[in-house]
Amino acid sequence: MDFGAFMEFGSRQDSSQTDAFREGFDFVEAAEAWGLDGVWLAEFHFNPVRSVLSSPIVVASAIASCTARLRIGMAVYVLPLNNPLRVAEEVATVDHISKGRFDFGVGRSGFVRSYDIYRTPYSESQGRFREGLAIILQAWMGETFSYHGDYFTVEDATVSPRPYQLPHPPLRMAATTAATFPEVGRLGYPIFVGLRGMDIPELRTHLQAYRKAWREAGHAGDGDVYLRIPIYAAASEQAAMDEPRESITYYISRQSSIVAQDAARRRPSDAGARLQQSTAERLASLSYEEILATKVAFGSAQGLRDRLQWLQEELGLDGVVAELNAGGLLSADQVRQSLRILTHDVMPAFK
Repeated sequence: MDFGAFMEFGSRQDSSQTDAFREGFDFVEAAEAWGLDGVWLAEFHFNPVRSVLSSPIVVASAIASCTARLRIGMAVYVLPLNNPLRVAEEVATVDHISKGRFDFGVGRSGFVRSYDIYRTPYSESQGRFREGLAIILQAWMGETFSYHGDYFTVEDATVSPRPYQLPHPPLRMAATTAATFPEVGRLGYPIFVGLRGMDIPELRTHLQAYRKAWREAGHAGDGDVYLRIPIYAAASEQAAMDEPRESITYYISRQSSIVAQDAARRRPSDAGARLQQSTAERLASLSYEEILATKVAFGSAQGLRDRLQWLQEELGLDGVVAELNAGGLLSADQVRQSLRILTHDVMPAFK
């Protein structure tokens, strides 16, 4: 099983933005030295209280330059907010700088506020995503092409360079809604999943739909699933339950508020808005014990091995992407401790 870490380059109270970048690159240095398989970079806009990672492709280039082994992925590149030709050029460039260590995670994002500020209607996000991805994949063929869609028009463009990894870097697509899972399966793409807005039985059902669509489309194998999940490792089970409590409780509360705010920005008649409001209410009502049971993997080394083994069997996982500071309230030392236990005492059991 592959092990990666989700990185926000989070902002801390009473710390500078310079500190946020320094802490992020200190983490990358440890991840490279301790054998973590990869890091996955978020994309946040207009949220300085939470993150400085508004240009993850630039950070990916910097990471590629200061590492030799670690894979660098996007989690995710928000395609509807970007020009697809520019994305194709930048990703191919970083793929060369990293000598083929780049993973292209893509999605639409659920942060409606970012769309509002960029003056891009969220109602267009699905169409823009599909057209953008089609243009990027065609651009990477290295030939002159044109494209005429509802949102993007390309005339006689030849993108250079082509990616280092041919035909293109590994592509992984995020899925958060029921309809997206079989769609990604039909397309034959590896998938990102999470437990923010759904519980484990619900996710298992969606993954069954993903794999069924994958097989019916004639793709080889049975799909490829990475689970993004908050992970905390400590010297004892009790410490692993107690130490992250404030941070993960805040994380779930914040997620509930974000989902509720995004629902409020949609039309009341929108079925998606009603689903979001229901999700927000469910998240807000979770007890700490329910969070531990349904949303996270916390424990000592042995406890984490058991928890991740169960999740792997229950969901058919090919990889995990660990959020080692979900909520952003853990200290840098606590995050580093988690990473060390994960890489030294948990990962070897899955390799």
